[in-house]
Amino acid sequence: MGKIAIYGAGGFGLEVAQLVEQINELKPQWQLIGFFDDFKNHGEIVNGYPVLGGIERLNDWNEELGIVLALGVPSTKLKVYETIDNHNIYFPNLIHPSAIIGSPHHVRIGDGCIICAGSIITTNIVIGRHVIFNLACTVGHEARIGDFSSFMPSCNISGKAEIGVGVFFGTGAKIINGMKVGDHSIIGAGAVIINDIPERSTAVGIPAKVIKGN
Repeated sequence: MGKIAIYGAGGFGLEVAQLVEQINELKPQWQLIGFFDDFKNHGEIVNGYPVLGGIERLNDWNEELGIVLALGVPSTKLKVYETIDNHNIYFPNLIHPSAIIGSPHHVRIGDGCIICAGSIITTNIVIGRHVIFNLACTVGHEARIGDFSSFMPSCNISGKAEIGVGVFFGTGAKIINGMKVGDHSIIGAGAVIINDIPERSTAVGIPAKVIKGN
């Protein structure tokens, strides 16, 4: 089994630890050795796993180790990623056994993605690096998802939608067919996107309206 650790020992980190355990129940793949977190005490035990240190300790790690970035906020996730400078570190994908994903010939998934229980990803889809799909998200045909984006539980991405880099979708947000969301935008919980959203915007409501722009 490959060794793996989680960066981020908060609530989502706990869920990712459970995800690793559930993957291993079906077929042992990972030895989860603990968490890295710059805001927890080294040696602290979190849900049965030790905190191994912060970024400095991670950058000194002297053997091959898979790291999962359990950080929901895209800007934080990117910032942490950019501080990791260790050739021993790689970023595996974690996909819950209950997730339904189309043929690998027609779905491309970048490194470091987390796909949680109940999610459905259909066909002819491109997903960038370090994308999070929390519980029960759906992605329709020919959608494009940019690097470091995060989707909270029960988000629905319709066919041919285009989501930029570092976008955050709150719980239950939806986008209809063919619409676009620009880079680094925030879509509020429950919002329904029926028109394109510019980059670096915050949009909320049904239909979603921009309340904060560049």
